[in-house]
Amino acid sequence: MIMKRLFAAAVAAVLFMALGAPAALAQAMPPDVLMKQISDDVIESIKQDRDIQAGDAAKIAALVEAKILPHFDFRRATQVALGANWRRATPAQQEELIGHFRTLLVRTYSGALSSYSGQVIEFSPLRAKPGETEVTVRSRIRQSGAEPIVIEYDMEKEASGWKVFDLRISGISLVATYRSSFAEEIHNNGIDGLIASLAGKNRRGGAQPVPRKT
Repeated sequence: MIMKRLFAAAVAAVLFMALGAPAALAQAMPPDVLMKQISDDVIESIKQDRDIQAGDAAKIAALVEAKILPHFDFRRATQVALGANWRRATPAQQEELIGHFRTLLVRTYSGALSSYSGQVIEFSPLRAKPGETEVTVRSRIRQSGAEPIVIEYDMEKEASGWKVFDLRISGISLVATYRSSFAEEIHNNGIDGLIASLAGKNRRGGAQPVPRKT
């Protein structure tokens, strides 16, 4: 139960980073500054939206669908989750996997966003060399009555700006959490079996796996 609450709070944090950034802003700002500014703006918006605070599923889902996609690299995330199996998939299968995995993660984010209850997010100054196109942005979630949660965001710079392709919660990778279950499904039933499994999970509501150390 404790891990589930930490996981929900941490996934909510990536939402705060991802929502609502204008394209020009996302391109121009350093990733750590961008994340902090968007975090502050979105948390304020959540505080002012009683429907989201009350857990309006349709409104939360619409918010995630509209705002998170431009700031998350789902292709890269799917590649990380599949590991070597990514190269075994045909281009058509890869596109199906990206679509189903995106839906699974968006469902996860929607559930996490509905659990927001006043956590404070602090970002550390970025430690990166000039010109680097892949960086890790570090932060902590502070919440009353609990130890801070350390969150690390793996980001890459693309033509459209900085995008997240994974995050780690106290060393536990969100995307890699799925890798073992995906590998087992592919071993037993092939790529098409994984596609069918993901489609079924999304129809049932996208259950989360138990996070594991990578």
